[in-house]
Amino acid sequence: MSDSLFLNLWFPSFDPEEMLPRTLSVLRQFPFSAVEPGIKYVSVHPVDWSEATIFEHRFTTPADPAEVIEQISQFAEPDFAFVMEVSWDLWMPNEGGEWGLRPNKVTIIAHGPEFEEAVYRQDGHVQIDFGLDFPFLYEEMELKPSDEEHVKTNIAKLIDFTHKVEQHGNLRGRILWSESEENLAQKLVARLQKVQ
Repeated sequence: MSDSLFLNLWFPSFDPEEMLPRTLSVLRQFPFSAVEPGIKYVSVHPVDWSEATIFEHRFTTPADPAEVIEQISQFAEPDFAFVMEVSWDLWMPNEGGEWGLRPNKVTIIAHGPEFEEAVYRQDGHVQIDFGLDFPFLYEEMELKPSDEEHVKTNIAKLIDFTHKVEQHGNLRGRILWSESEENLAQKLVARLQKVQ
């Protein structure tokens, strides 16, 4: 069964003037989809998730991250959160079983330090929601050797992004995790061992 996959990031500080520049530093490391390069949607949430958004915009053509960050910079408040939807290309089979690189949605959330009663303590100053973990595991599928290479490429993209964010983000901490009670690192290693 597939579980949601997340990367939580903590910075040494995340004051209002740092929130969006630090989020942009994460976006600069992200391997955007070749067909959907940029931010597709952005929203600003005050106080907690139960409150109505105070700003939302869906872009007809994905927008440059720096331009979007500039556009929402007026909302940089300690009790606000920012949600951005982007895509990256992962190898996936279609209904006919043919593999190809397909855009997959990723949601990036920046939590102000006072948003949702300091939810950042658990979820990170920036949380990346990769969606379901099946493109990295395909646990319930019999894979041919060529398909296994595609899964390996997906895992490498995930690990590479995680390392780049760590190298260039001046982080205080990070954790890559899934909703499963199983250890994600062990599951990824087990899948890599199967495909080698």
